[in-house]
Amino acid sequence: MGLETDMPTTTNKQRVMTHLFTTLKKRYDPAEPEARPVLEQLLYAVCREGTTREQADRAFSNLRERFYDWNEVRVSSSREIEEVFADLPHADVRAQRLIGLLQEVFETTFSFDLEILHKKGLKQAAKQLSRYQGANDYAVAWVVQQTLGGHAVPLDDASIRVLRRLGLLEGDQEDMEALRAGLEHVIPKARGTLFNEVISALADEVCWEDSPRCSSCPLCHDCPTGQESGRVAVGAERGGRSKPR
Repeated sequence: MGLETDMPTTTNKQRVMTHLFTTLKKRYDPAEPEARPVLEQLLYAVCREGTTREQADRAFSNLRERFYDWNEVRVSSSREIEEVFADLPHADVRAQRLIGLLQEVFETTFSFDLEILHKKGLKQAAKQLSRYQGANDYAVAWVVQQTLGGHAVPLDDASIRVLRRLGLLEGDQEDMEALRAGLEHVIPKARGTLFNEVISALADEVCWEDSPRCSSCPLCHDCPTGQESGRVAVGAERGGRSKPR
């Protein structure tokens, strides 16, 4: 009984996900992401969370150009790093996290090299990364997906917002691990990176937190929120018209 009840929901999610990939890949056509060592990928995740790839790339590139090496970043003031992140939301929090991560890595490895994680199993590598206070669920999943070869879907507030509106995530579910596990069943591993790119681009372009541009969204017909928005808009328009006499 339970299985029969769940199947239409799962099938519908797979249909929406298939259309999502087809439609958004055509719209955004993202290039393959740059390969980075484990530590750099971890630091890049701090830039990437809640932003687009273009914004994160620009911030990370500025960081590399402005400072001689990661040790100089580690001993710099939070204000100096914040200036590099000026175009990113919550620049002060990102700066503190980045410095904190570098400090933790240095204190535990006496270096700025985490390549040894490639020799550990995925679970052990993820567990070790999660011990760093500055490495949240998004950052760990990002490194697992981008560098360690595992199947993980990094979720930030922007992507969760889009996916909940699309009905691909349950609205009352808060457990990040459970949210990711559910998505990883309907997102093929080979499309994990593409998923990151197109969802963040959609969130940035139309699916804003306040006043989303549902009428301009390429997934509006698949989106319960977009359809409801359309009905409300049409209803308001009709309600505003004066009746013919």
